[in-house]
Parts: sequence; structure tokens; C-alpha cells
Amino acid sequence: MKTAIFDLENWREIGATLARNKTRTLLTAFGIFWGTAMLAMLLGGEKGLQHKLMSNFEGFATNSAVFFANRRTISYQGFNKGSGWSITSKDIEAIRRIEGVDAVATTNSVGPLTVSAGKYGATAQVQGVDHDYVKVFLPKIFSGRFVNESDYVNARKVAVVGKNIADKIFPGRDPIGEFVNIDGIYYKVIGVAGQEAEINVGGDKIDNQINVPLSTLNKAFNLGDVVGGTMMTALDGYSPTDLKPRIFRVMRANHQIAPDDDQALFFFDVSEQFEMVDNLFAGVDLLALFVGIGTLIAGIIGVGNIMWVIVKERTQEIGIRRAIGAKPADIVTQVLSEGIALTFIAGMAGIVFAVVVLTAIEKLAEAPFIIRFGQAVFIMLIFMILGMAASIIPSLKAMKIKPIEAINDV
Repeated sequence: MKTAIFDLENWREIGATLARNKTRTLLTAFGIFWGTAMLAMLLGGEKGLQHKLMSNFEGFATNSAVFFANRRTISYQGFNKGSGWSITSKDIEAIRRIEGVDAVATTNSVGPLTVSAGKYGATAQVQGVDHDYVKVFLPKIFSGRFVNESDYVNARKVAVVGKNIADKIFPGRDPIGEFVNIDGIYYKVIGVAGQEAEINVGGDKIDNQINVPLSTLNKAFNLGDVVGGTMMTALDGYSPTDLKPRIFRVMRANHQIAPDDDQALFFFDVSEQFEMVDNLFAGVDLLALFVGIGTLIAGIIGVGNIMWVIVKERTQEIGIRRAIGAKPADIVTQVLSEGIALTFIAGMAGIVFAVVVLTAIEKLAEAPFIIRFGQAVFIMLIFMILGMAASIIPSLKAMKIKPIEAINDV
């Protein structure tokens, strides 16, 4: 008597058995379908959402902070409340000497200005940067290079043109080695750059800027040693918030700021935002685990319930099979096969549904809302194992049915 797992006749019988009560089978299958779909969409959606959110900071050092001068909010040593002040290169050098500080990048911006190359022109913000800029905000280099320490120290007239600006004023050709006219002064183009991050520091995105050495910009526009936006990174083992009191002490000592005027310097710890995002998605992971466990339990109960009912309804049939020579293992295999078949079909449908939904979201959001093949296989294996486990008790019950029970059940 053939009851092997790969016996075609056996699978036909499984289909007929599950089809006897279509409503009950469909409801149980829907529970498994929805459980696998929800779990798959949570796993794929979480990674896509995390990628979408973190792309806003892509190319930006994680253990960093941004700070700049605000107006005084407390009168102090002859300086009235509301009076302004500026961060200078002297302050930056003092901050660089603070233990735990890795790099301090400073910027200044002017414009927007009209920039041109030959007969082509555009409007762009011109930003001066120092040699530490690339240690904090990591630009995407399309060609050439970015401003380095030698450019900054020697106040060279060189420029890194944003990708969008380069396309406008150098259409169809490589601008490296060419010259760009900025407010009547010619700068040699050393690079074309852009940025991956959505956040902007100091104004527009790099794609729409022209970056020159900060020392060159300050001389060209008579800005002295004043710097605007300032970014810093901390060494491993330190956080920007840990270093904040020391940075404030430097500013208060150099600029006559009241000891309790905490609003005179704006300080934004970017590392806290990254930590917040990590904590957020740790919570999402727990939510996915909670929902997954819940759907798994619901699936187990559903499969176990329907298999128990099927065994109950087929007492006479199983008893007759035992009477004509069916082995206990044949009966167990039959019942387990029915549970596995129901779990596999409904689970696969749920995975396919989740993939379709995530693919649609991926196209709309332009982010990788996908479930990995390994994750899909893992979900299916878990459901298959639990589906088999849920069928074990009913199958053992079926194995113990005696022919005499079949007669009494008539």
C-alpha cells in the first residue's frame, strides 16, 4: 500500500481531504497566509525604512556634532543681551587641542553668486572649507579631488564644482583643469563632487555649490578669520555631548559669554540622532518578533485544530485502513502530509504576496524594501516545522485508531 510522501495518489487524497470542508480549510490557510505575509513584510519593510532614513545621513560622520554662534541671551561684561559674536580660527585651533576631539571642520559661505566658464553661466552658493571637512562630511567625488590641507594652508585659487553646476557651465566636457569665474576671480577646477546625504550643512547641497579653500574665500571677500558653520567628530570612546562643556568653556573664555548663557552657542549632537534611529529600529525588531510569534502561534493552533477535526471525521476510514493492513507509520505520514501541504501552500502564497507588496513599495519609495531569499526560506522552514509539529498529536491519535473503533463509529 503506497503512502510514501512522494506518492501522487497520496497527494490527490490529501487534496480531496482538505477540500471536504472548504470553509474550514480556507480559514485555516488564510491564517497561515496572513501570518507569513505579515512577518515577511515586517522584515522587508523594516530594512527598507531603515535604509531610507539612514540615507539622509549617508556620507556624514556618525560620531559628530554641528555648532555655530548664536546671539547672547544674557548681558555680560559690557556685551548686551542680543548682541552677536562669531567663531574664529583661534577658537577652532583651541577646540582641536581638546582631548577627545578628532577633527574640526569649518565653513563659510557667500552668495548665491553668478559663476561662469566661457559662454556658460549659473548661480551657485560658494562655500569655503578647510582640510578637515572631508573627515566629517564625506563628499561623493565624481572626478578629480577635494580641497586638501595644502590648498588650505597656501590659500590656493582652486575650486571643487558641484555636479549640477558642472553640468551647466561645462556641458559635455570634463572640467578638471579648466577655470571657473567667481565674482571676477578665476579658480582652477580640481574636482567635481556631490553628496549622498539629504541633510545640508552650511546651505545648499554640494551638488549645487562651488567649494574653495576657506582661507582663499576669507581673503577674497574680506571675512578675516571668522568662520561660520562648524562640524566636529569625536574619537572612539568619546561622544560630542561629552565634549560639549569643554567647547563651551573655550567660547566663553574667548568671547565674553556669560557662564550660564547656554543659548549663545548652538550645539547639535548628530551621534544622538543615529543612536535614536538605532533604538527605533531595535523597537521595530521587537515588534516584528512579537507579531511573528503571535502569527506563528495562530498558525499552529489553526493547523492543529483542522488536523484534529480531520482525524475525528475520518475515524471510520482510518480504522478500515488499519484493518486491511495499513501500518501505523502510513497513517502518521498521511496526516502529517496533509498538515505540511496546507502549511506549505498557504505559506508560499503569503511570501509571494509580501514580495509583490514590497516590490511595489520599493518602486514608489526608491529604497530597498525587499525580503532576502534567506529570510523567506527561514520563514517557510519555521512554518513548515511548526505545521508538522501541530500535526503530530492528531497523527498519533490517528495511529492509535483500532478497527473496532471504526465499527463502533458507524
